[in-house]
Amino acid sequence: QVQLVESGGGSVQSGGSLRLSCAASGYTNSRYCMAWFRQVPGKEREGIAAISSGGSTTYADSVKGRFTISQDNAKKTFSLQMNALEPEDTAMYYCAAVPSYLGCGYYLSRAAEVRYWGQGTQVTVSS
Repeated sequence: QVQLVESGGGSVQSGGSLRLSCAASGYTNSRYCMAWFRQVPGKEREGIAAISSGGSTTYADSVKGRFTISQDNAKKTFSLQMNALEPEDTAMYYCAAVPSYLGCGYYLSRAAEVRYWGQGTQVTVSS
């Protein structure tokens, strides 16, 4: 059973930075990509970044150049470094584990098909 536990998040002013982390367990590295999604009330959950076990990354256009996903395979932890934050980045952020055989980016637009989620952590960016 895959388990994901998030940490980080909080409140920051526009232009600031935050780092989210996710500790994962119960899976084989090569079979999964790790990903980050976010959701605001009333909207669908949005995939924003994914990373393969080999380190290949995929980003949504909305965060490209500002956010960086990384991982420590040995420790089974992965992180999302968020820079140049904007009020529009305010959301609940979730880490996820998705099967790798369809490609890591496949699930970024298919949140309803994701099986394994972290508990979520709130990020609030004030102007």
